[in-house]
Amino acid sequence: MLNKEEIKKIINEKKLIEGHIDLEIQLTPNGFDLTAGKIYEFDAPGAVDFSNKERIVPEGKELIPKKKNPADKFGWWELKTGAYKVRTNETVNLPNDLVAQAFTRTTLLRMGAFTQHGVWDAGFRGRGEFVLIVGNPHGIKIKQNARIAQLVFLPTKETESYKGIYNNI
Repeated sequence: MLNKEEIKKIINEKKLIEGHIDLEIQLTPNGFDLTAGKIYEFDAPGAVDFSNKERIVPEGKELIPKKKNPADKFGWWELKTGAYKVRTNETVNLPNDLVAQAFTRTTLLRMGAFTQHGVWDAGFRGRGEFVLIVGNPHGIKIKQNARIAQLVFLPTKETESYKGIYNNI
């Protein structure tokens, strides 16, 4: 697993992560905090099959954050119990010798919510998308650009690039 200094070097030299809000705050001892750029509620069913020929991935309905005061720069999402899709502010550009895994920040866990992620394959380029599950029966509030997931990076032998449909989203 890469440490803070190694991650920062790859960010500066190879643009590992672009679109971050504050590099020094988002870097952690062994990872990088991803921020909430957009949140969607699911509004249609999905479908998955072996070949992906019949795959249906619902885009969802974008939820608009509400400002507490008109002068506020950022607003809040008030989320009820349920499942949501999150799209990050950050774009990740993994080289072919680096894999990433994301984990829920413990702050979310402590308030009754968690994120669920897949493996970020070597060569993936794009914004992160993942599921946010709100289990707290009273819901939670998330402010725009809140740090909600931590990405960690694992070196691997150089391999072919990810070629899925989620590249460059």
